[in-house]
Amino acid sequence: MGATLRALRALVLLCGFYLLGLVLLAVVAVVDVAAVTWAPDAVAGKIVIVSLLPAVPVVRGMFMLRTPKGEDPPGLPVTDADEPRLWALVRELAAATGTRAPDAVVLTGDVNAAVAEEPRLLGLRPGPRRLYLGVPLLTGLTEARLTAVLAHEYGHFTGGDTRLSALAVRGRVQIARTVGHFHARADGKEAAERARQEKAAARRTAKGRPAKKIDTAGAGLTYRLMAALYTAYAKLYMRATLSTARAQEYAADLAAARIAGRDATASALREIPVLSAAHDFYLDAYATLGLPARQLPPRGQFFGGFGRMLTARETELARLRQELPTEPGSPYDSHPPIADRVRRIEELPADGRGEQDGGPALALLAGPARTLAALEDAVLTGEVGRFERAGEWEQLLSSSMAAGLAALDTPLHRALASHTEDRPTLPALLRLIDDGELWQLARRLPPSGQPATAGEPAFRESARPVLRDSLRSMVLAEFSARSLLHWEFSWSRPAAVRLPGSASDLDGEAGTEAALHAAVAAALADRPDTGPLRALLPPTPQPA
Repeated sequence: MGATLRALRALVLLCGFYLLGLVLLAVVAVVDVAAVTWAPDAVAGKIVIVSLLPAVPVVRGMFMLRTPKGEDPPGLPVTDADEPRLWALVRELAAATGTRAPDAVVLTGDVNAAVAEEPRLLGLRPGPRRLYLGVPLLTGLTEARLTAVLAHEYGHFTGGDTRLSALAVRGRVQIARTVGHFHARADGKEAAERARQEKAAARRTAKGRPAKKIDTAGAGLTYRLMAALYTAYAKLYMRATLSTARAQEYAADLAAARIAGRDATASALREIPVLSAAHDFYLDAYATLGLPARQLPPRGQFFGGFGRMLTARETELARLRQELPTEPGSPYDSHPPIADRVRRIEELPADGRGEQDGGPALALLAGPARTLAALEDAVLTGEVGRFERAGEWEQLLSSSMAAGLAALDTPLHRALASHTEDRPTLPALLRLIDDGELWQLARRLPPSGQPATAGEPAFRESARPVLRDSLRSMVLAEFSARSLLHWEFSWSRPAAVRLPGSASDLDGEAGTEAALHAAVAAALADRPDTGPLRALLPPTPQPA
């Protein structure tokens, strides 16, 4: 099916969305006319009033015709003067694919490359083009793989996908907005009805009368029915248009293989899901590590540290490259499974070009460090952008862990506060253990999945993991409050904590950690002994 026919199908399906509303209104009108014609006046009036209930949400949905203009993703626009080598590659590939080069290139912080066009007359006339290019892709790909990625995106231009897909995209957005509107209205009516009933129940209780049971089953029912009806149509629409989107991805992959070579294209496809998973991990474990302490990594390192982590964890990444996703992310994912796309490319005849390297793609930037810092300014806006900058990653780790331990709130903390009706502290917990009240305290912990009829030994075994983790955290918090902990930062493994008294060699560190583990186990034994744990703790400062 050609691009024009695909656009025509999308237009027909979009018209069907509005036709569905007209049909529903027509049914309501027929019911009203029949009621007025044949039913008694009193009955007819009631029927007309009731029929207006489903008509109101239908009309609301049909009048949501104007789709708000989407916001551009945050990023850093770069001109030819800013990045001449990158723009040279962009134009070279546009010429090779026989399409018009983008009018703008925007660097983003995502593991993604995308092209966009603002067509006129619903895609019948071309408009300005933009290329969005994620800096993490530049960090993790070679120049040859990046060439394949860009050639894939240009394949969408040559196929008319960016221009004629405007209808399909408009329909998806419109239907999603309408269904969301129905659900929001239903939720609002249910909340209002619940508040009304709760207020009435409170008045009855104040008068000494029993309160009625809260029942909101009928609130917002018509809106939920309309949402269900439009959701069914949305599934039809999404499946019809997304099958086209997946065909476009296969065609763009073939365009990439023709321009960049079979091996470079297959290699790029293998690498992108690996980089995506690695970047998610990096953001969670490194880049946003200091947010609890209101700190950011050193300037330029929020995105710049990603490359250092990739180098340090190359062995782990090599294993991920062999585990390609074989299923789409959802039935409505516009991209086919990566494994299927790789298989199709690798089945192509060898073209003799091999997987040419070309060096790291980040080297295409005129000044990578400067660009990474400028991207931070463009992406990290608002309150986060004003956070303090750590001098080094080690300082960021220490500040973050200290802030986290200072604000510690474990299930054991909450149980201890409830049990003692006082501030939960480690000394208070140790006194409670010495008094033989540990397992009474454990009964206040959240349910562990153990049946209520389980015996005491089974209950204790189920509660110990939570107690052990929480008690260890409380001990670390005690050391941290007195600045006695040292956190060791690493790109290749989780951060390690060095306790006071541990030697500089691994055996000393392991010995201290083992001593803490044994002391915590002794405190949580059936016959608890807090002596070993007290011996590890720093002495309590005495008031002057």
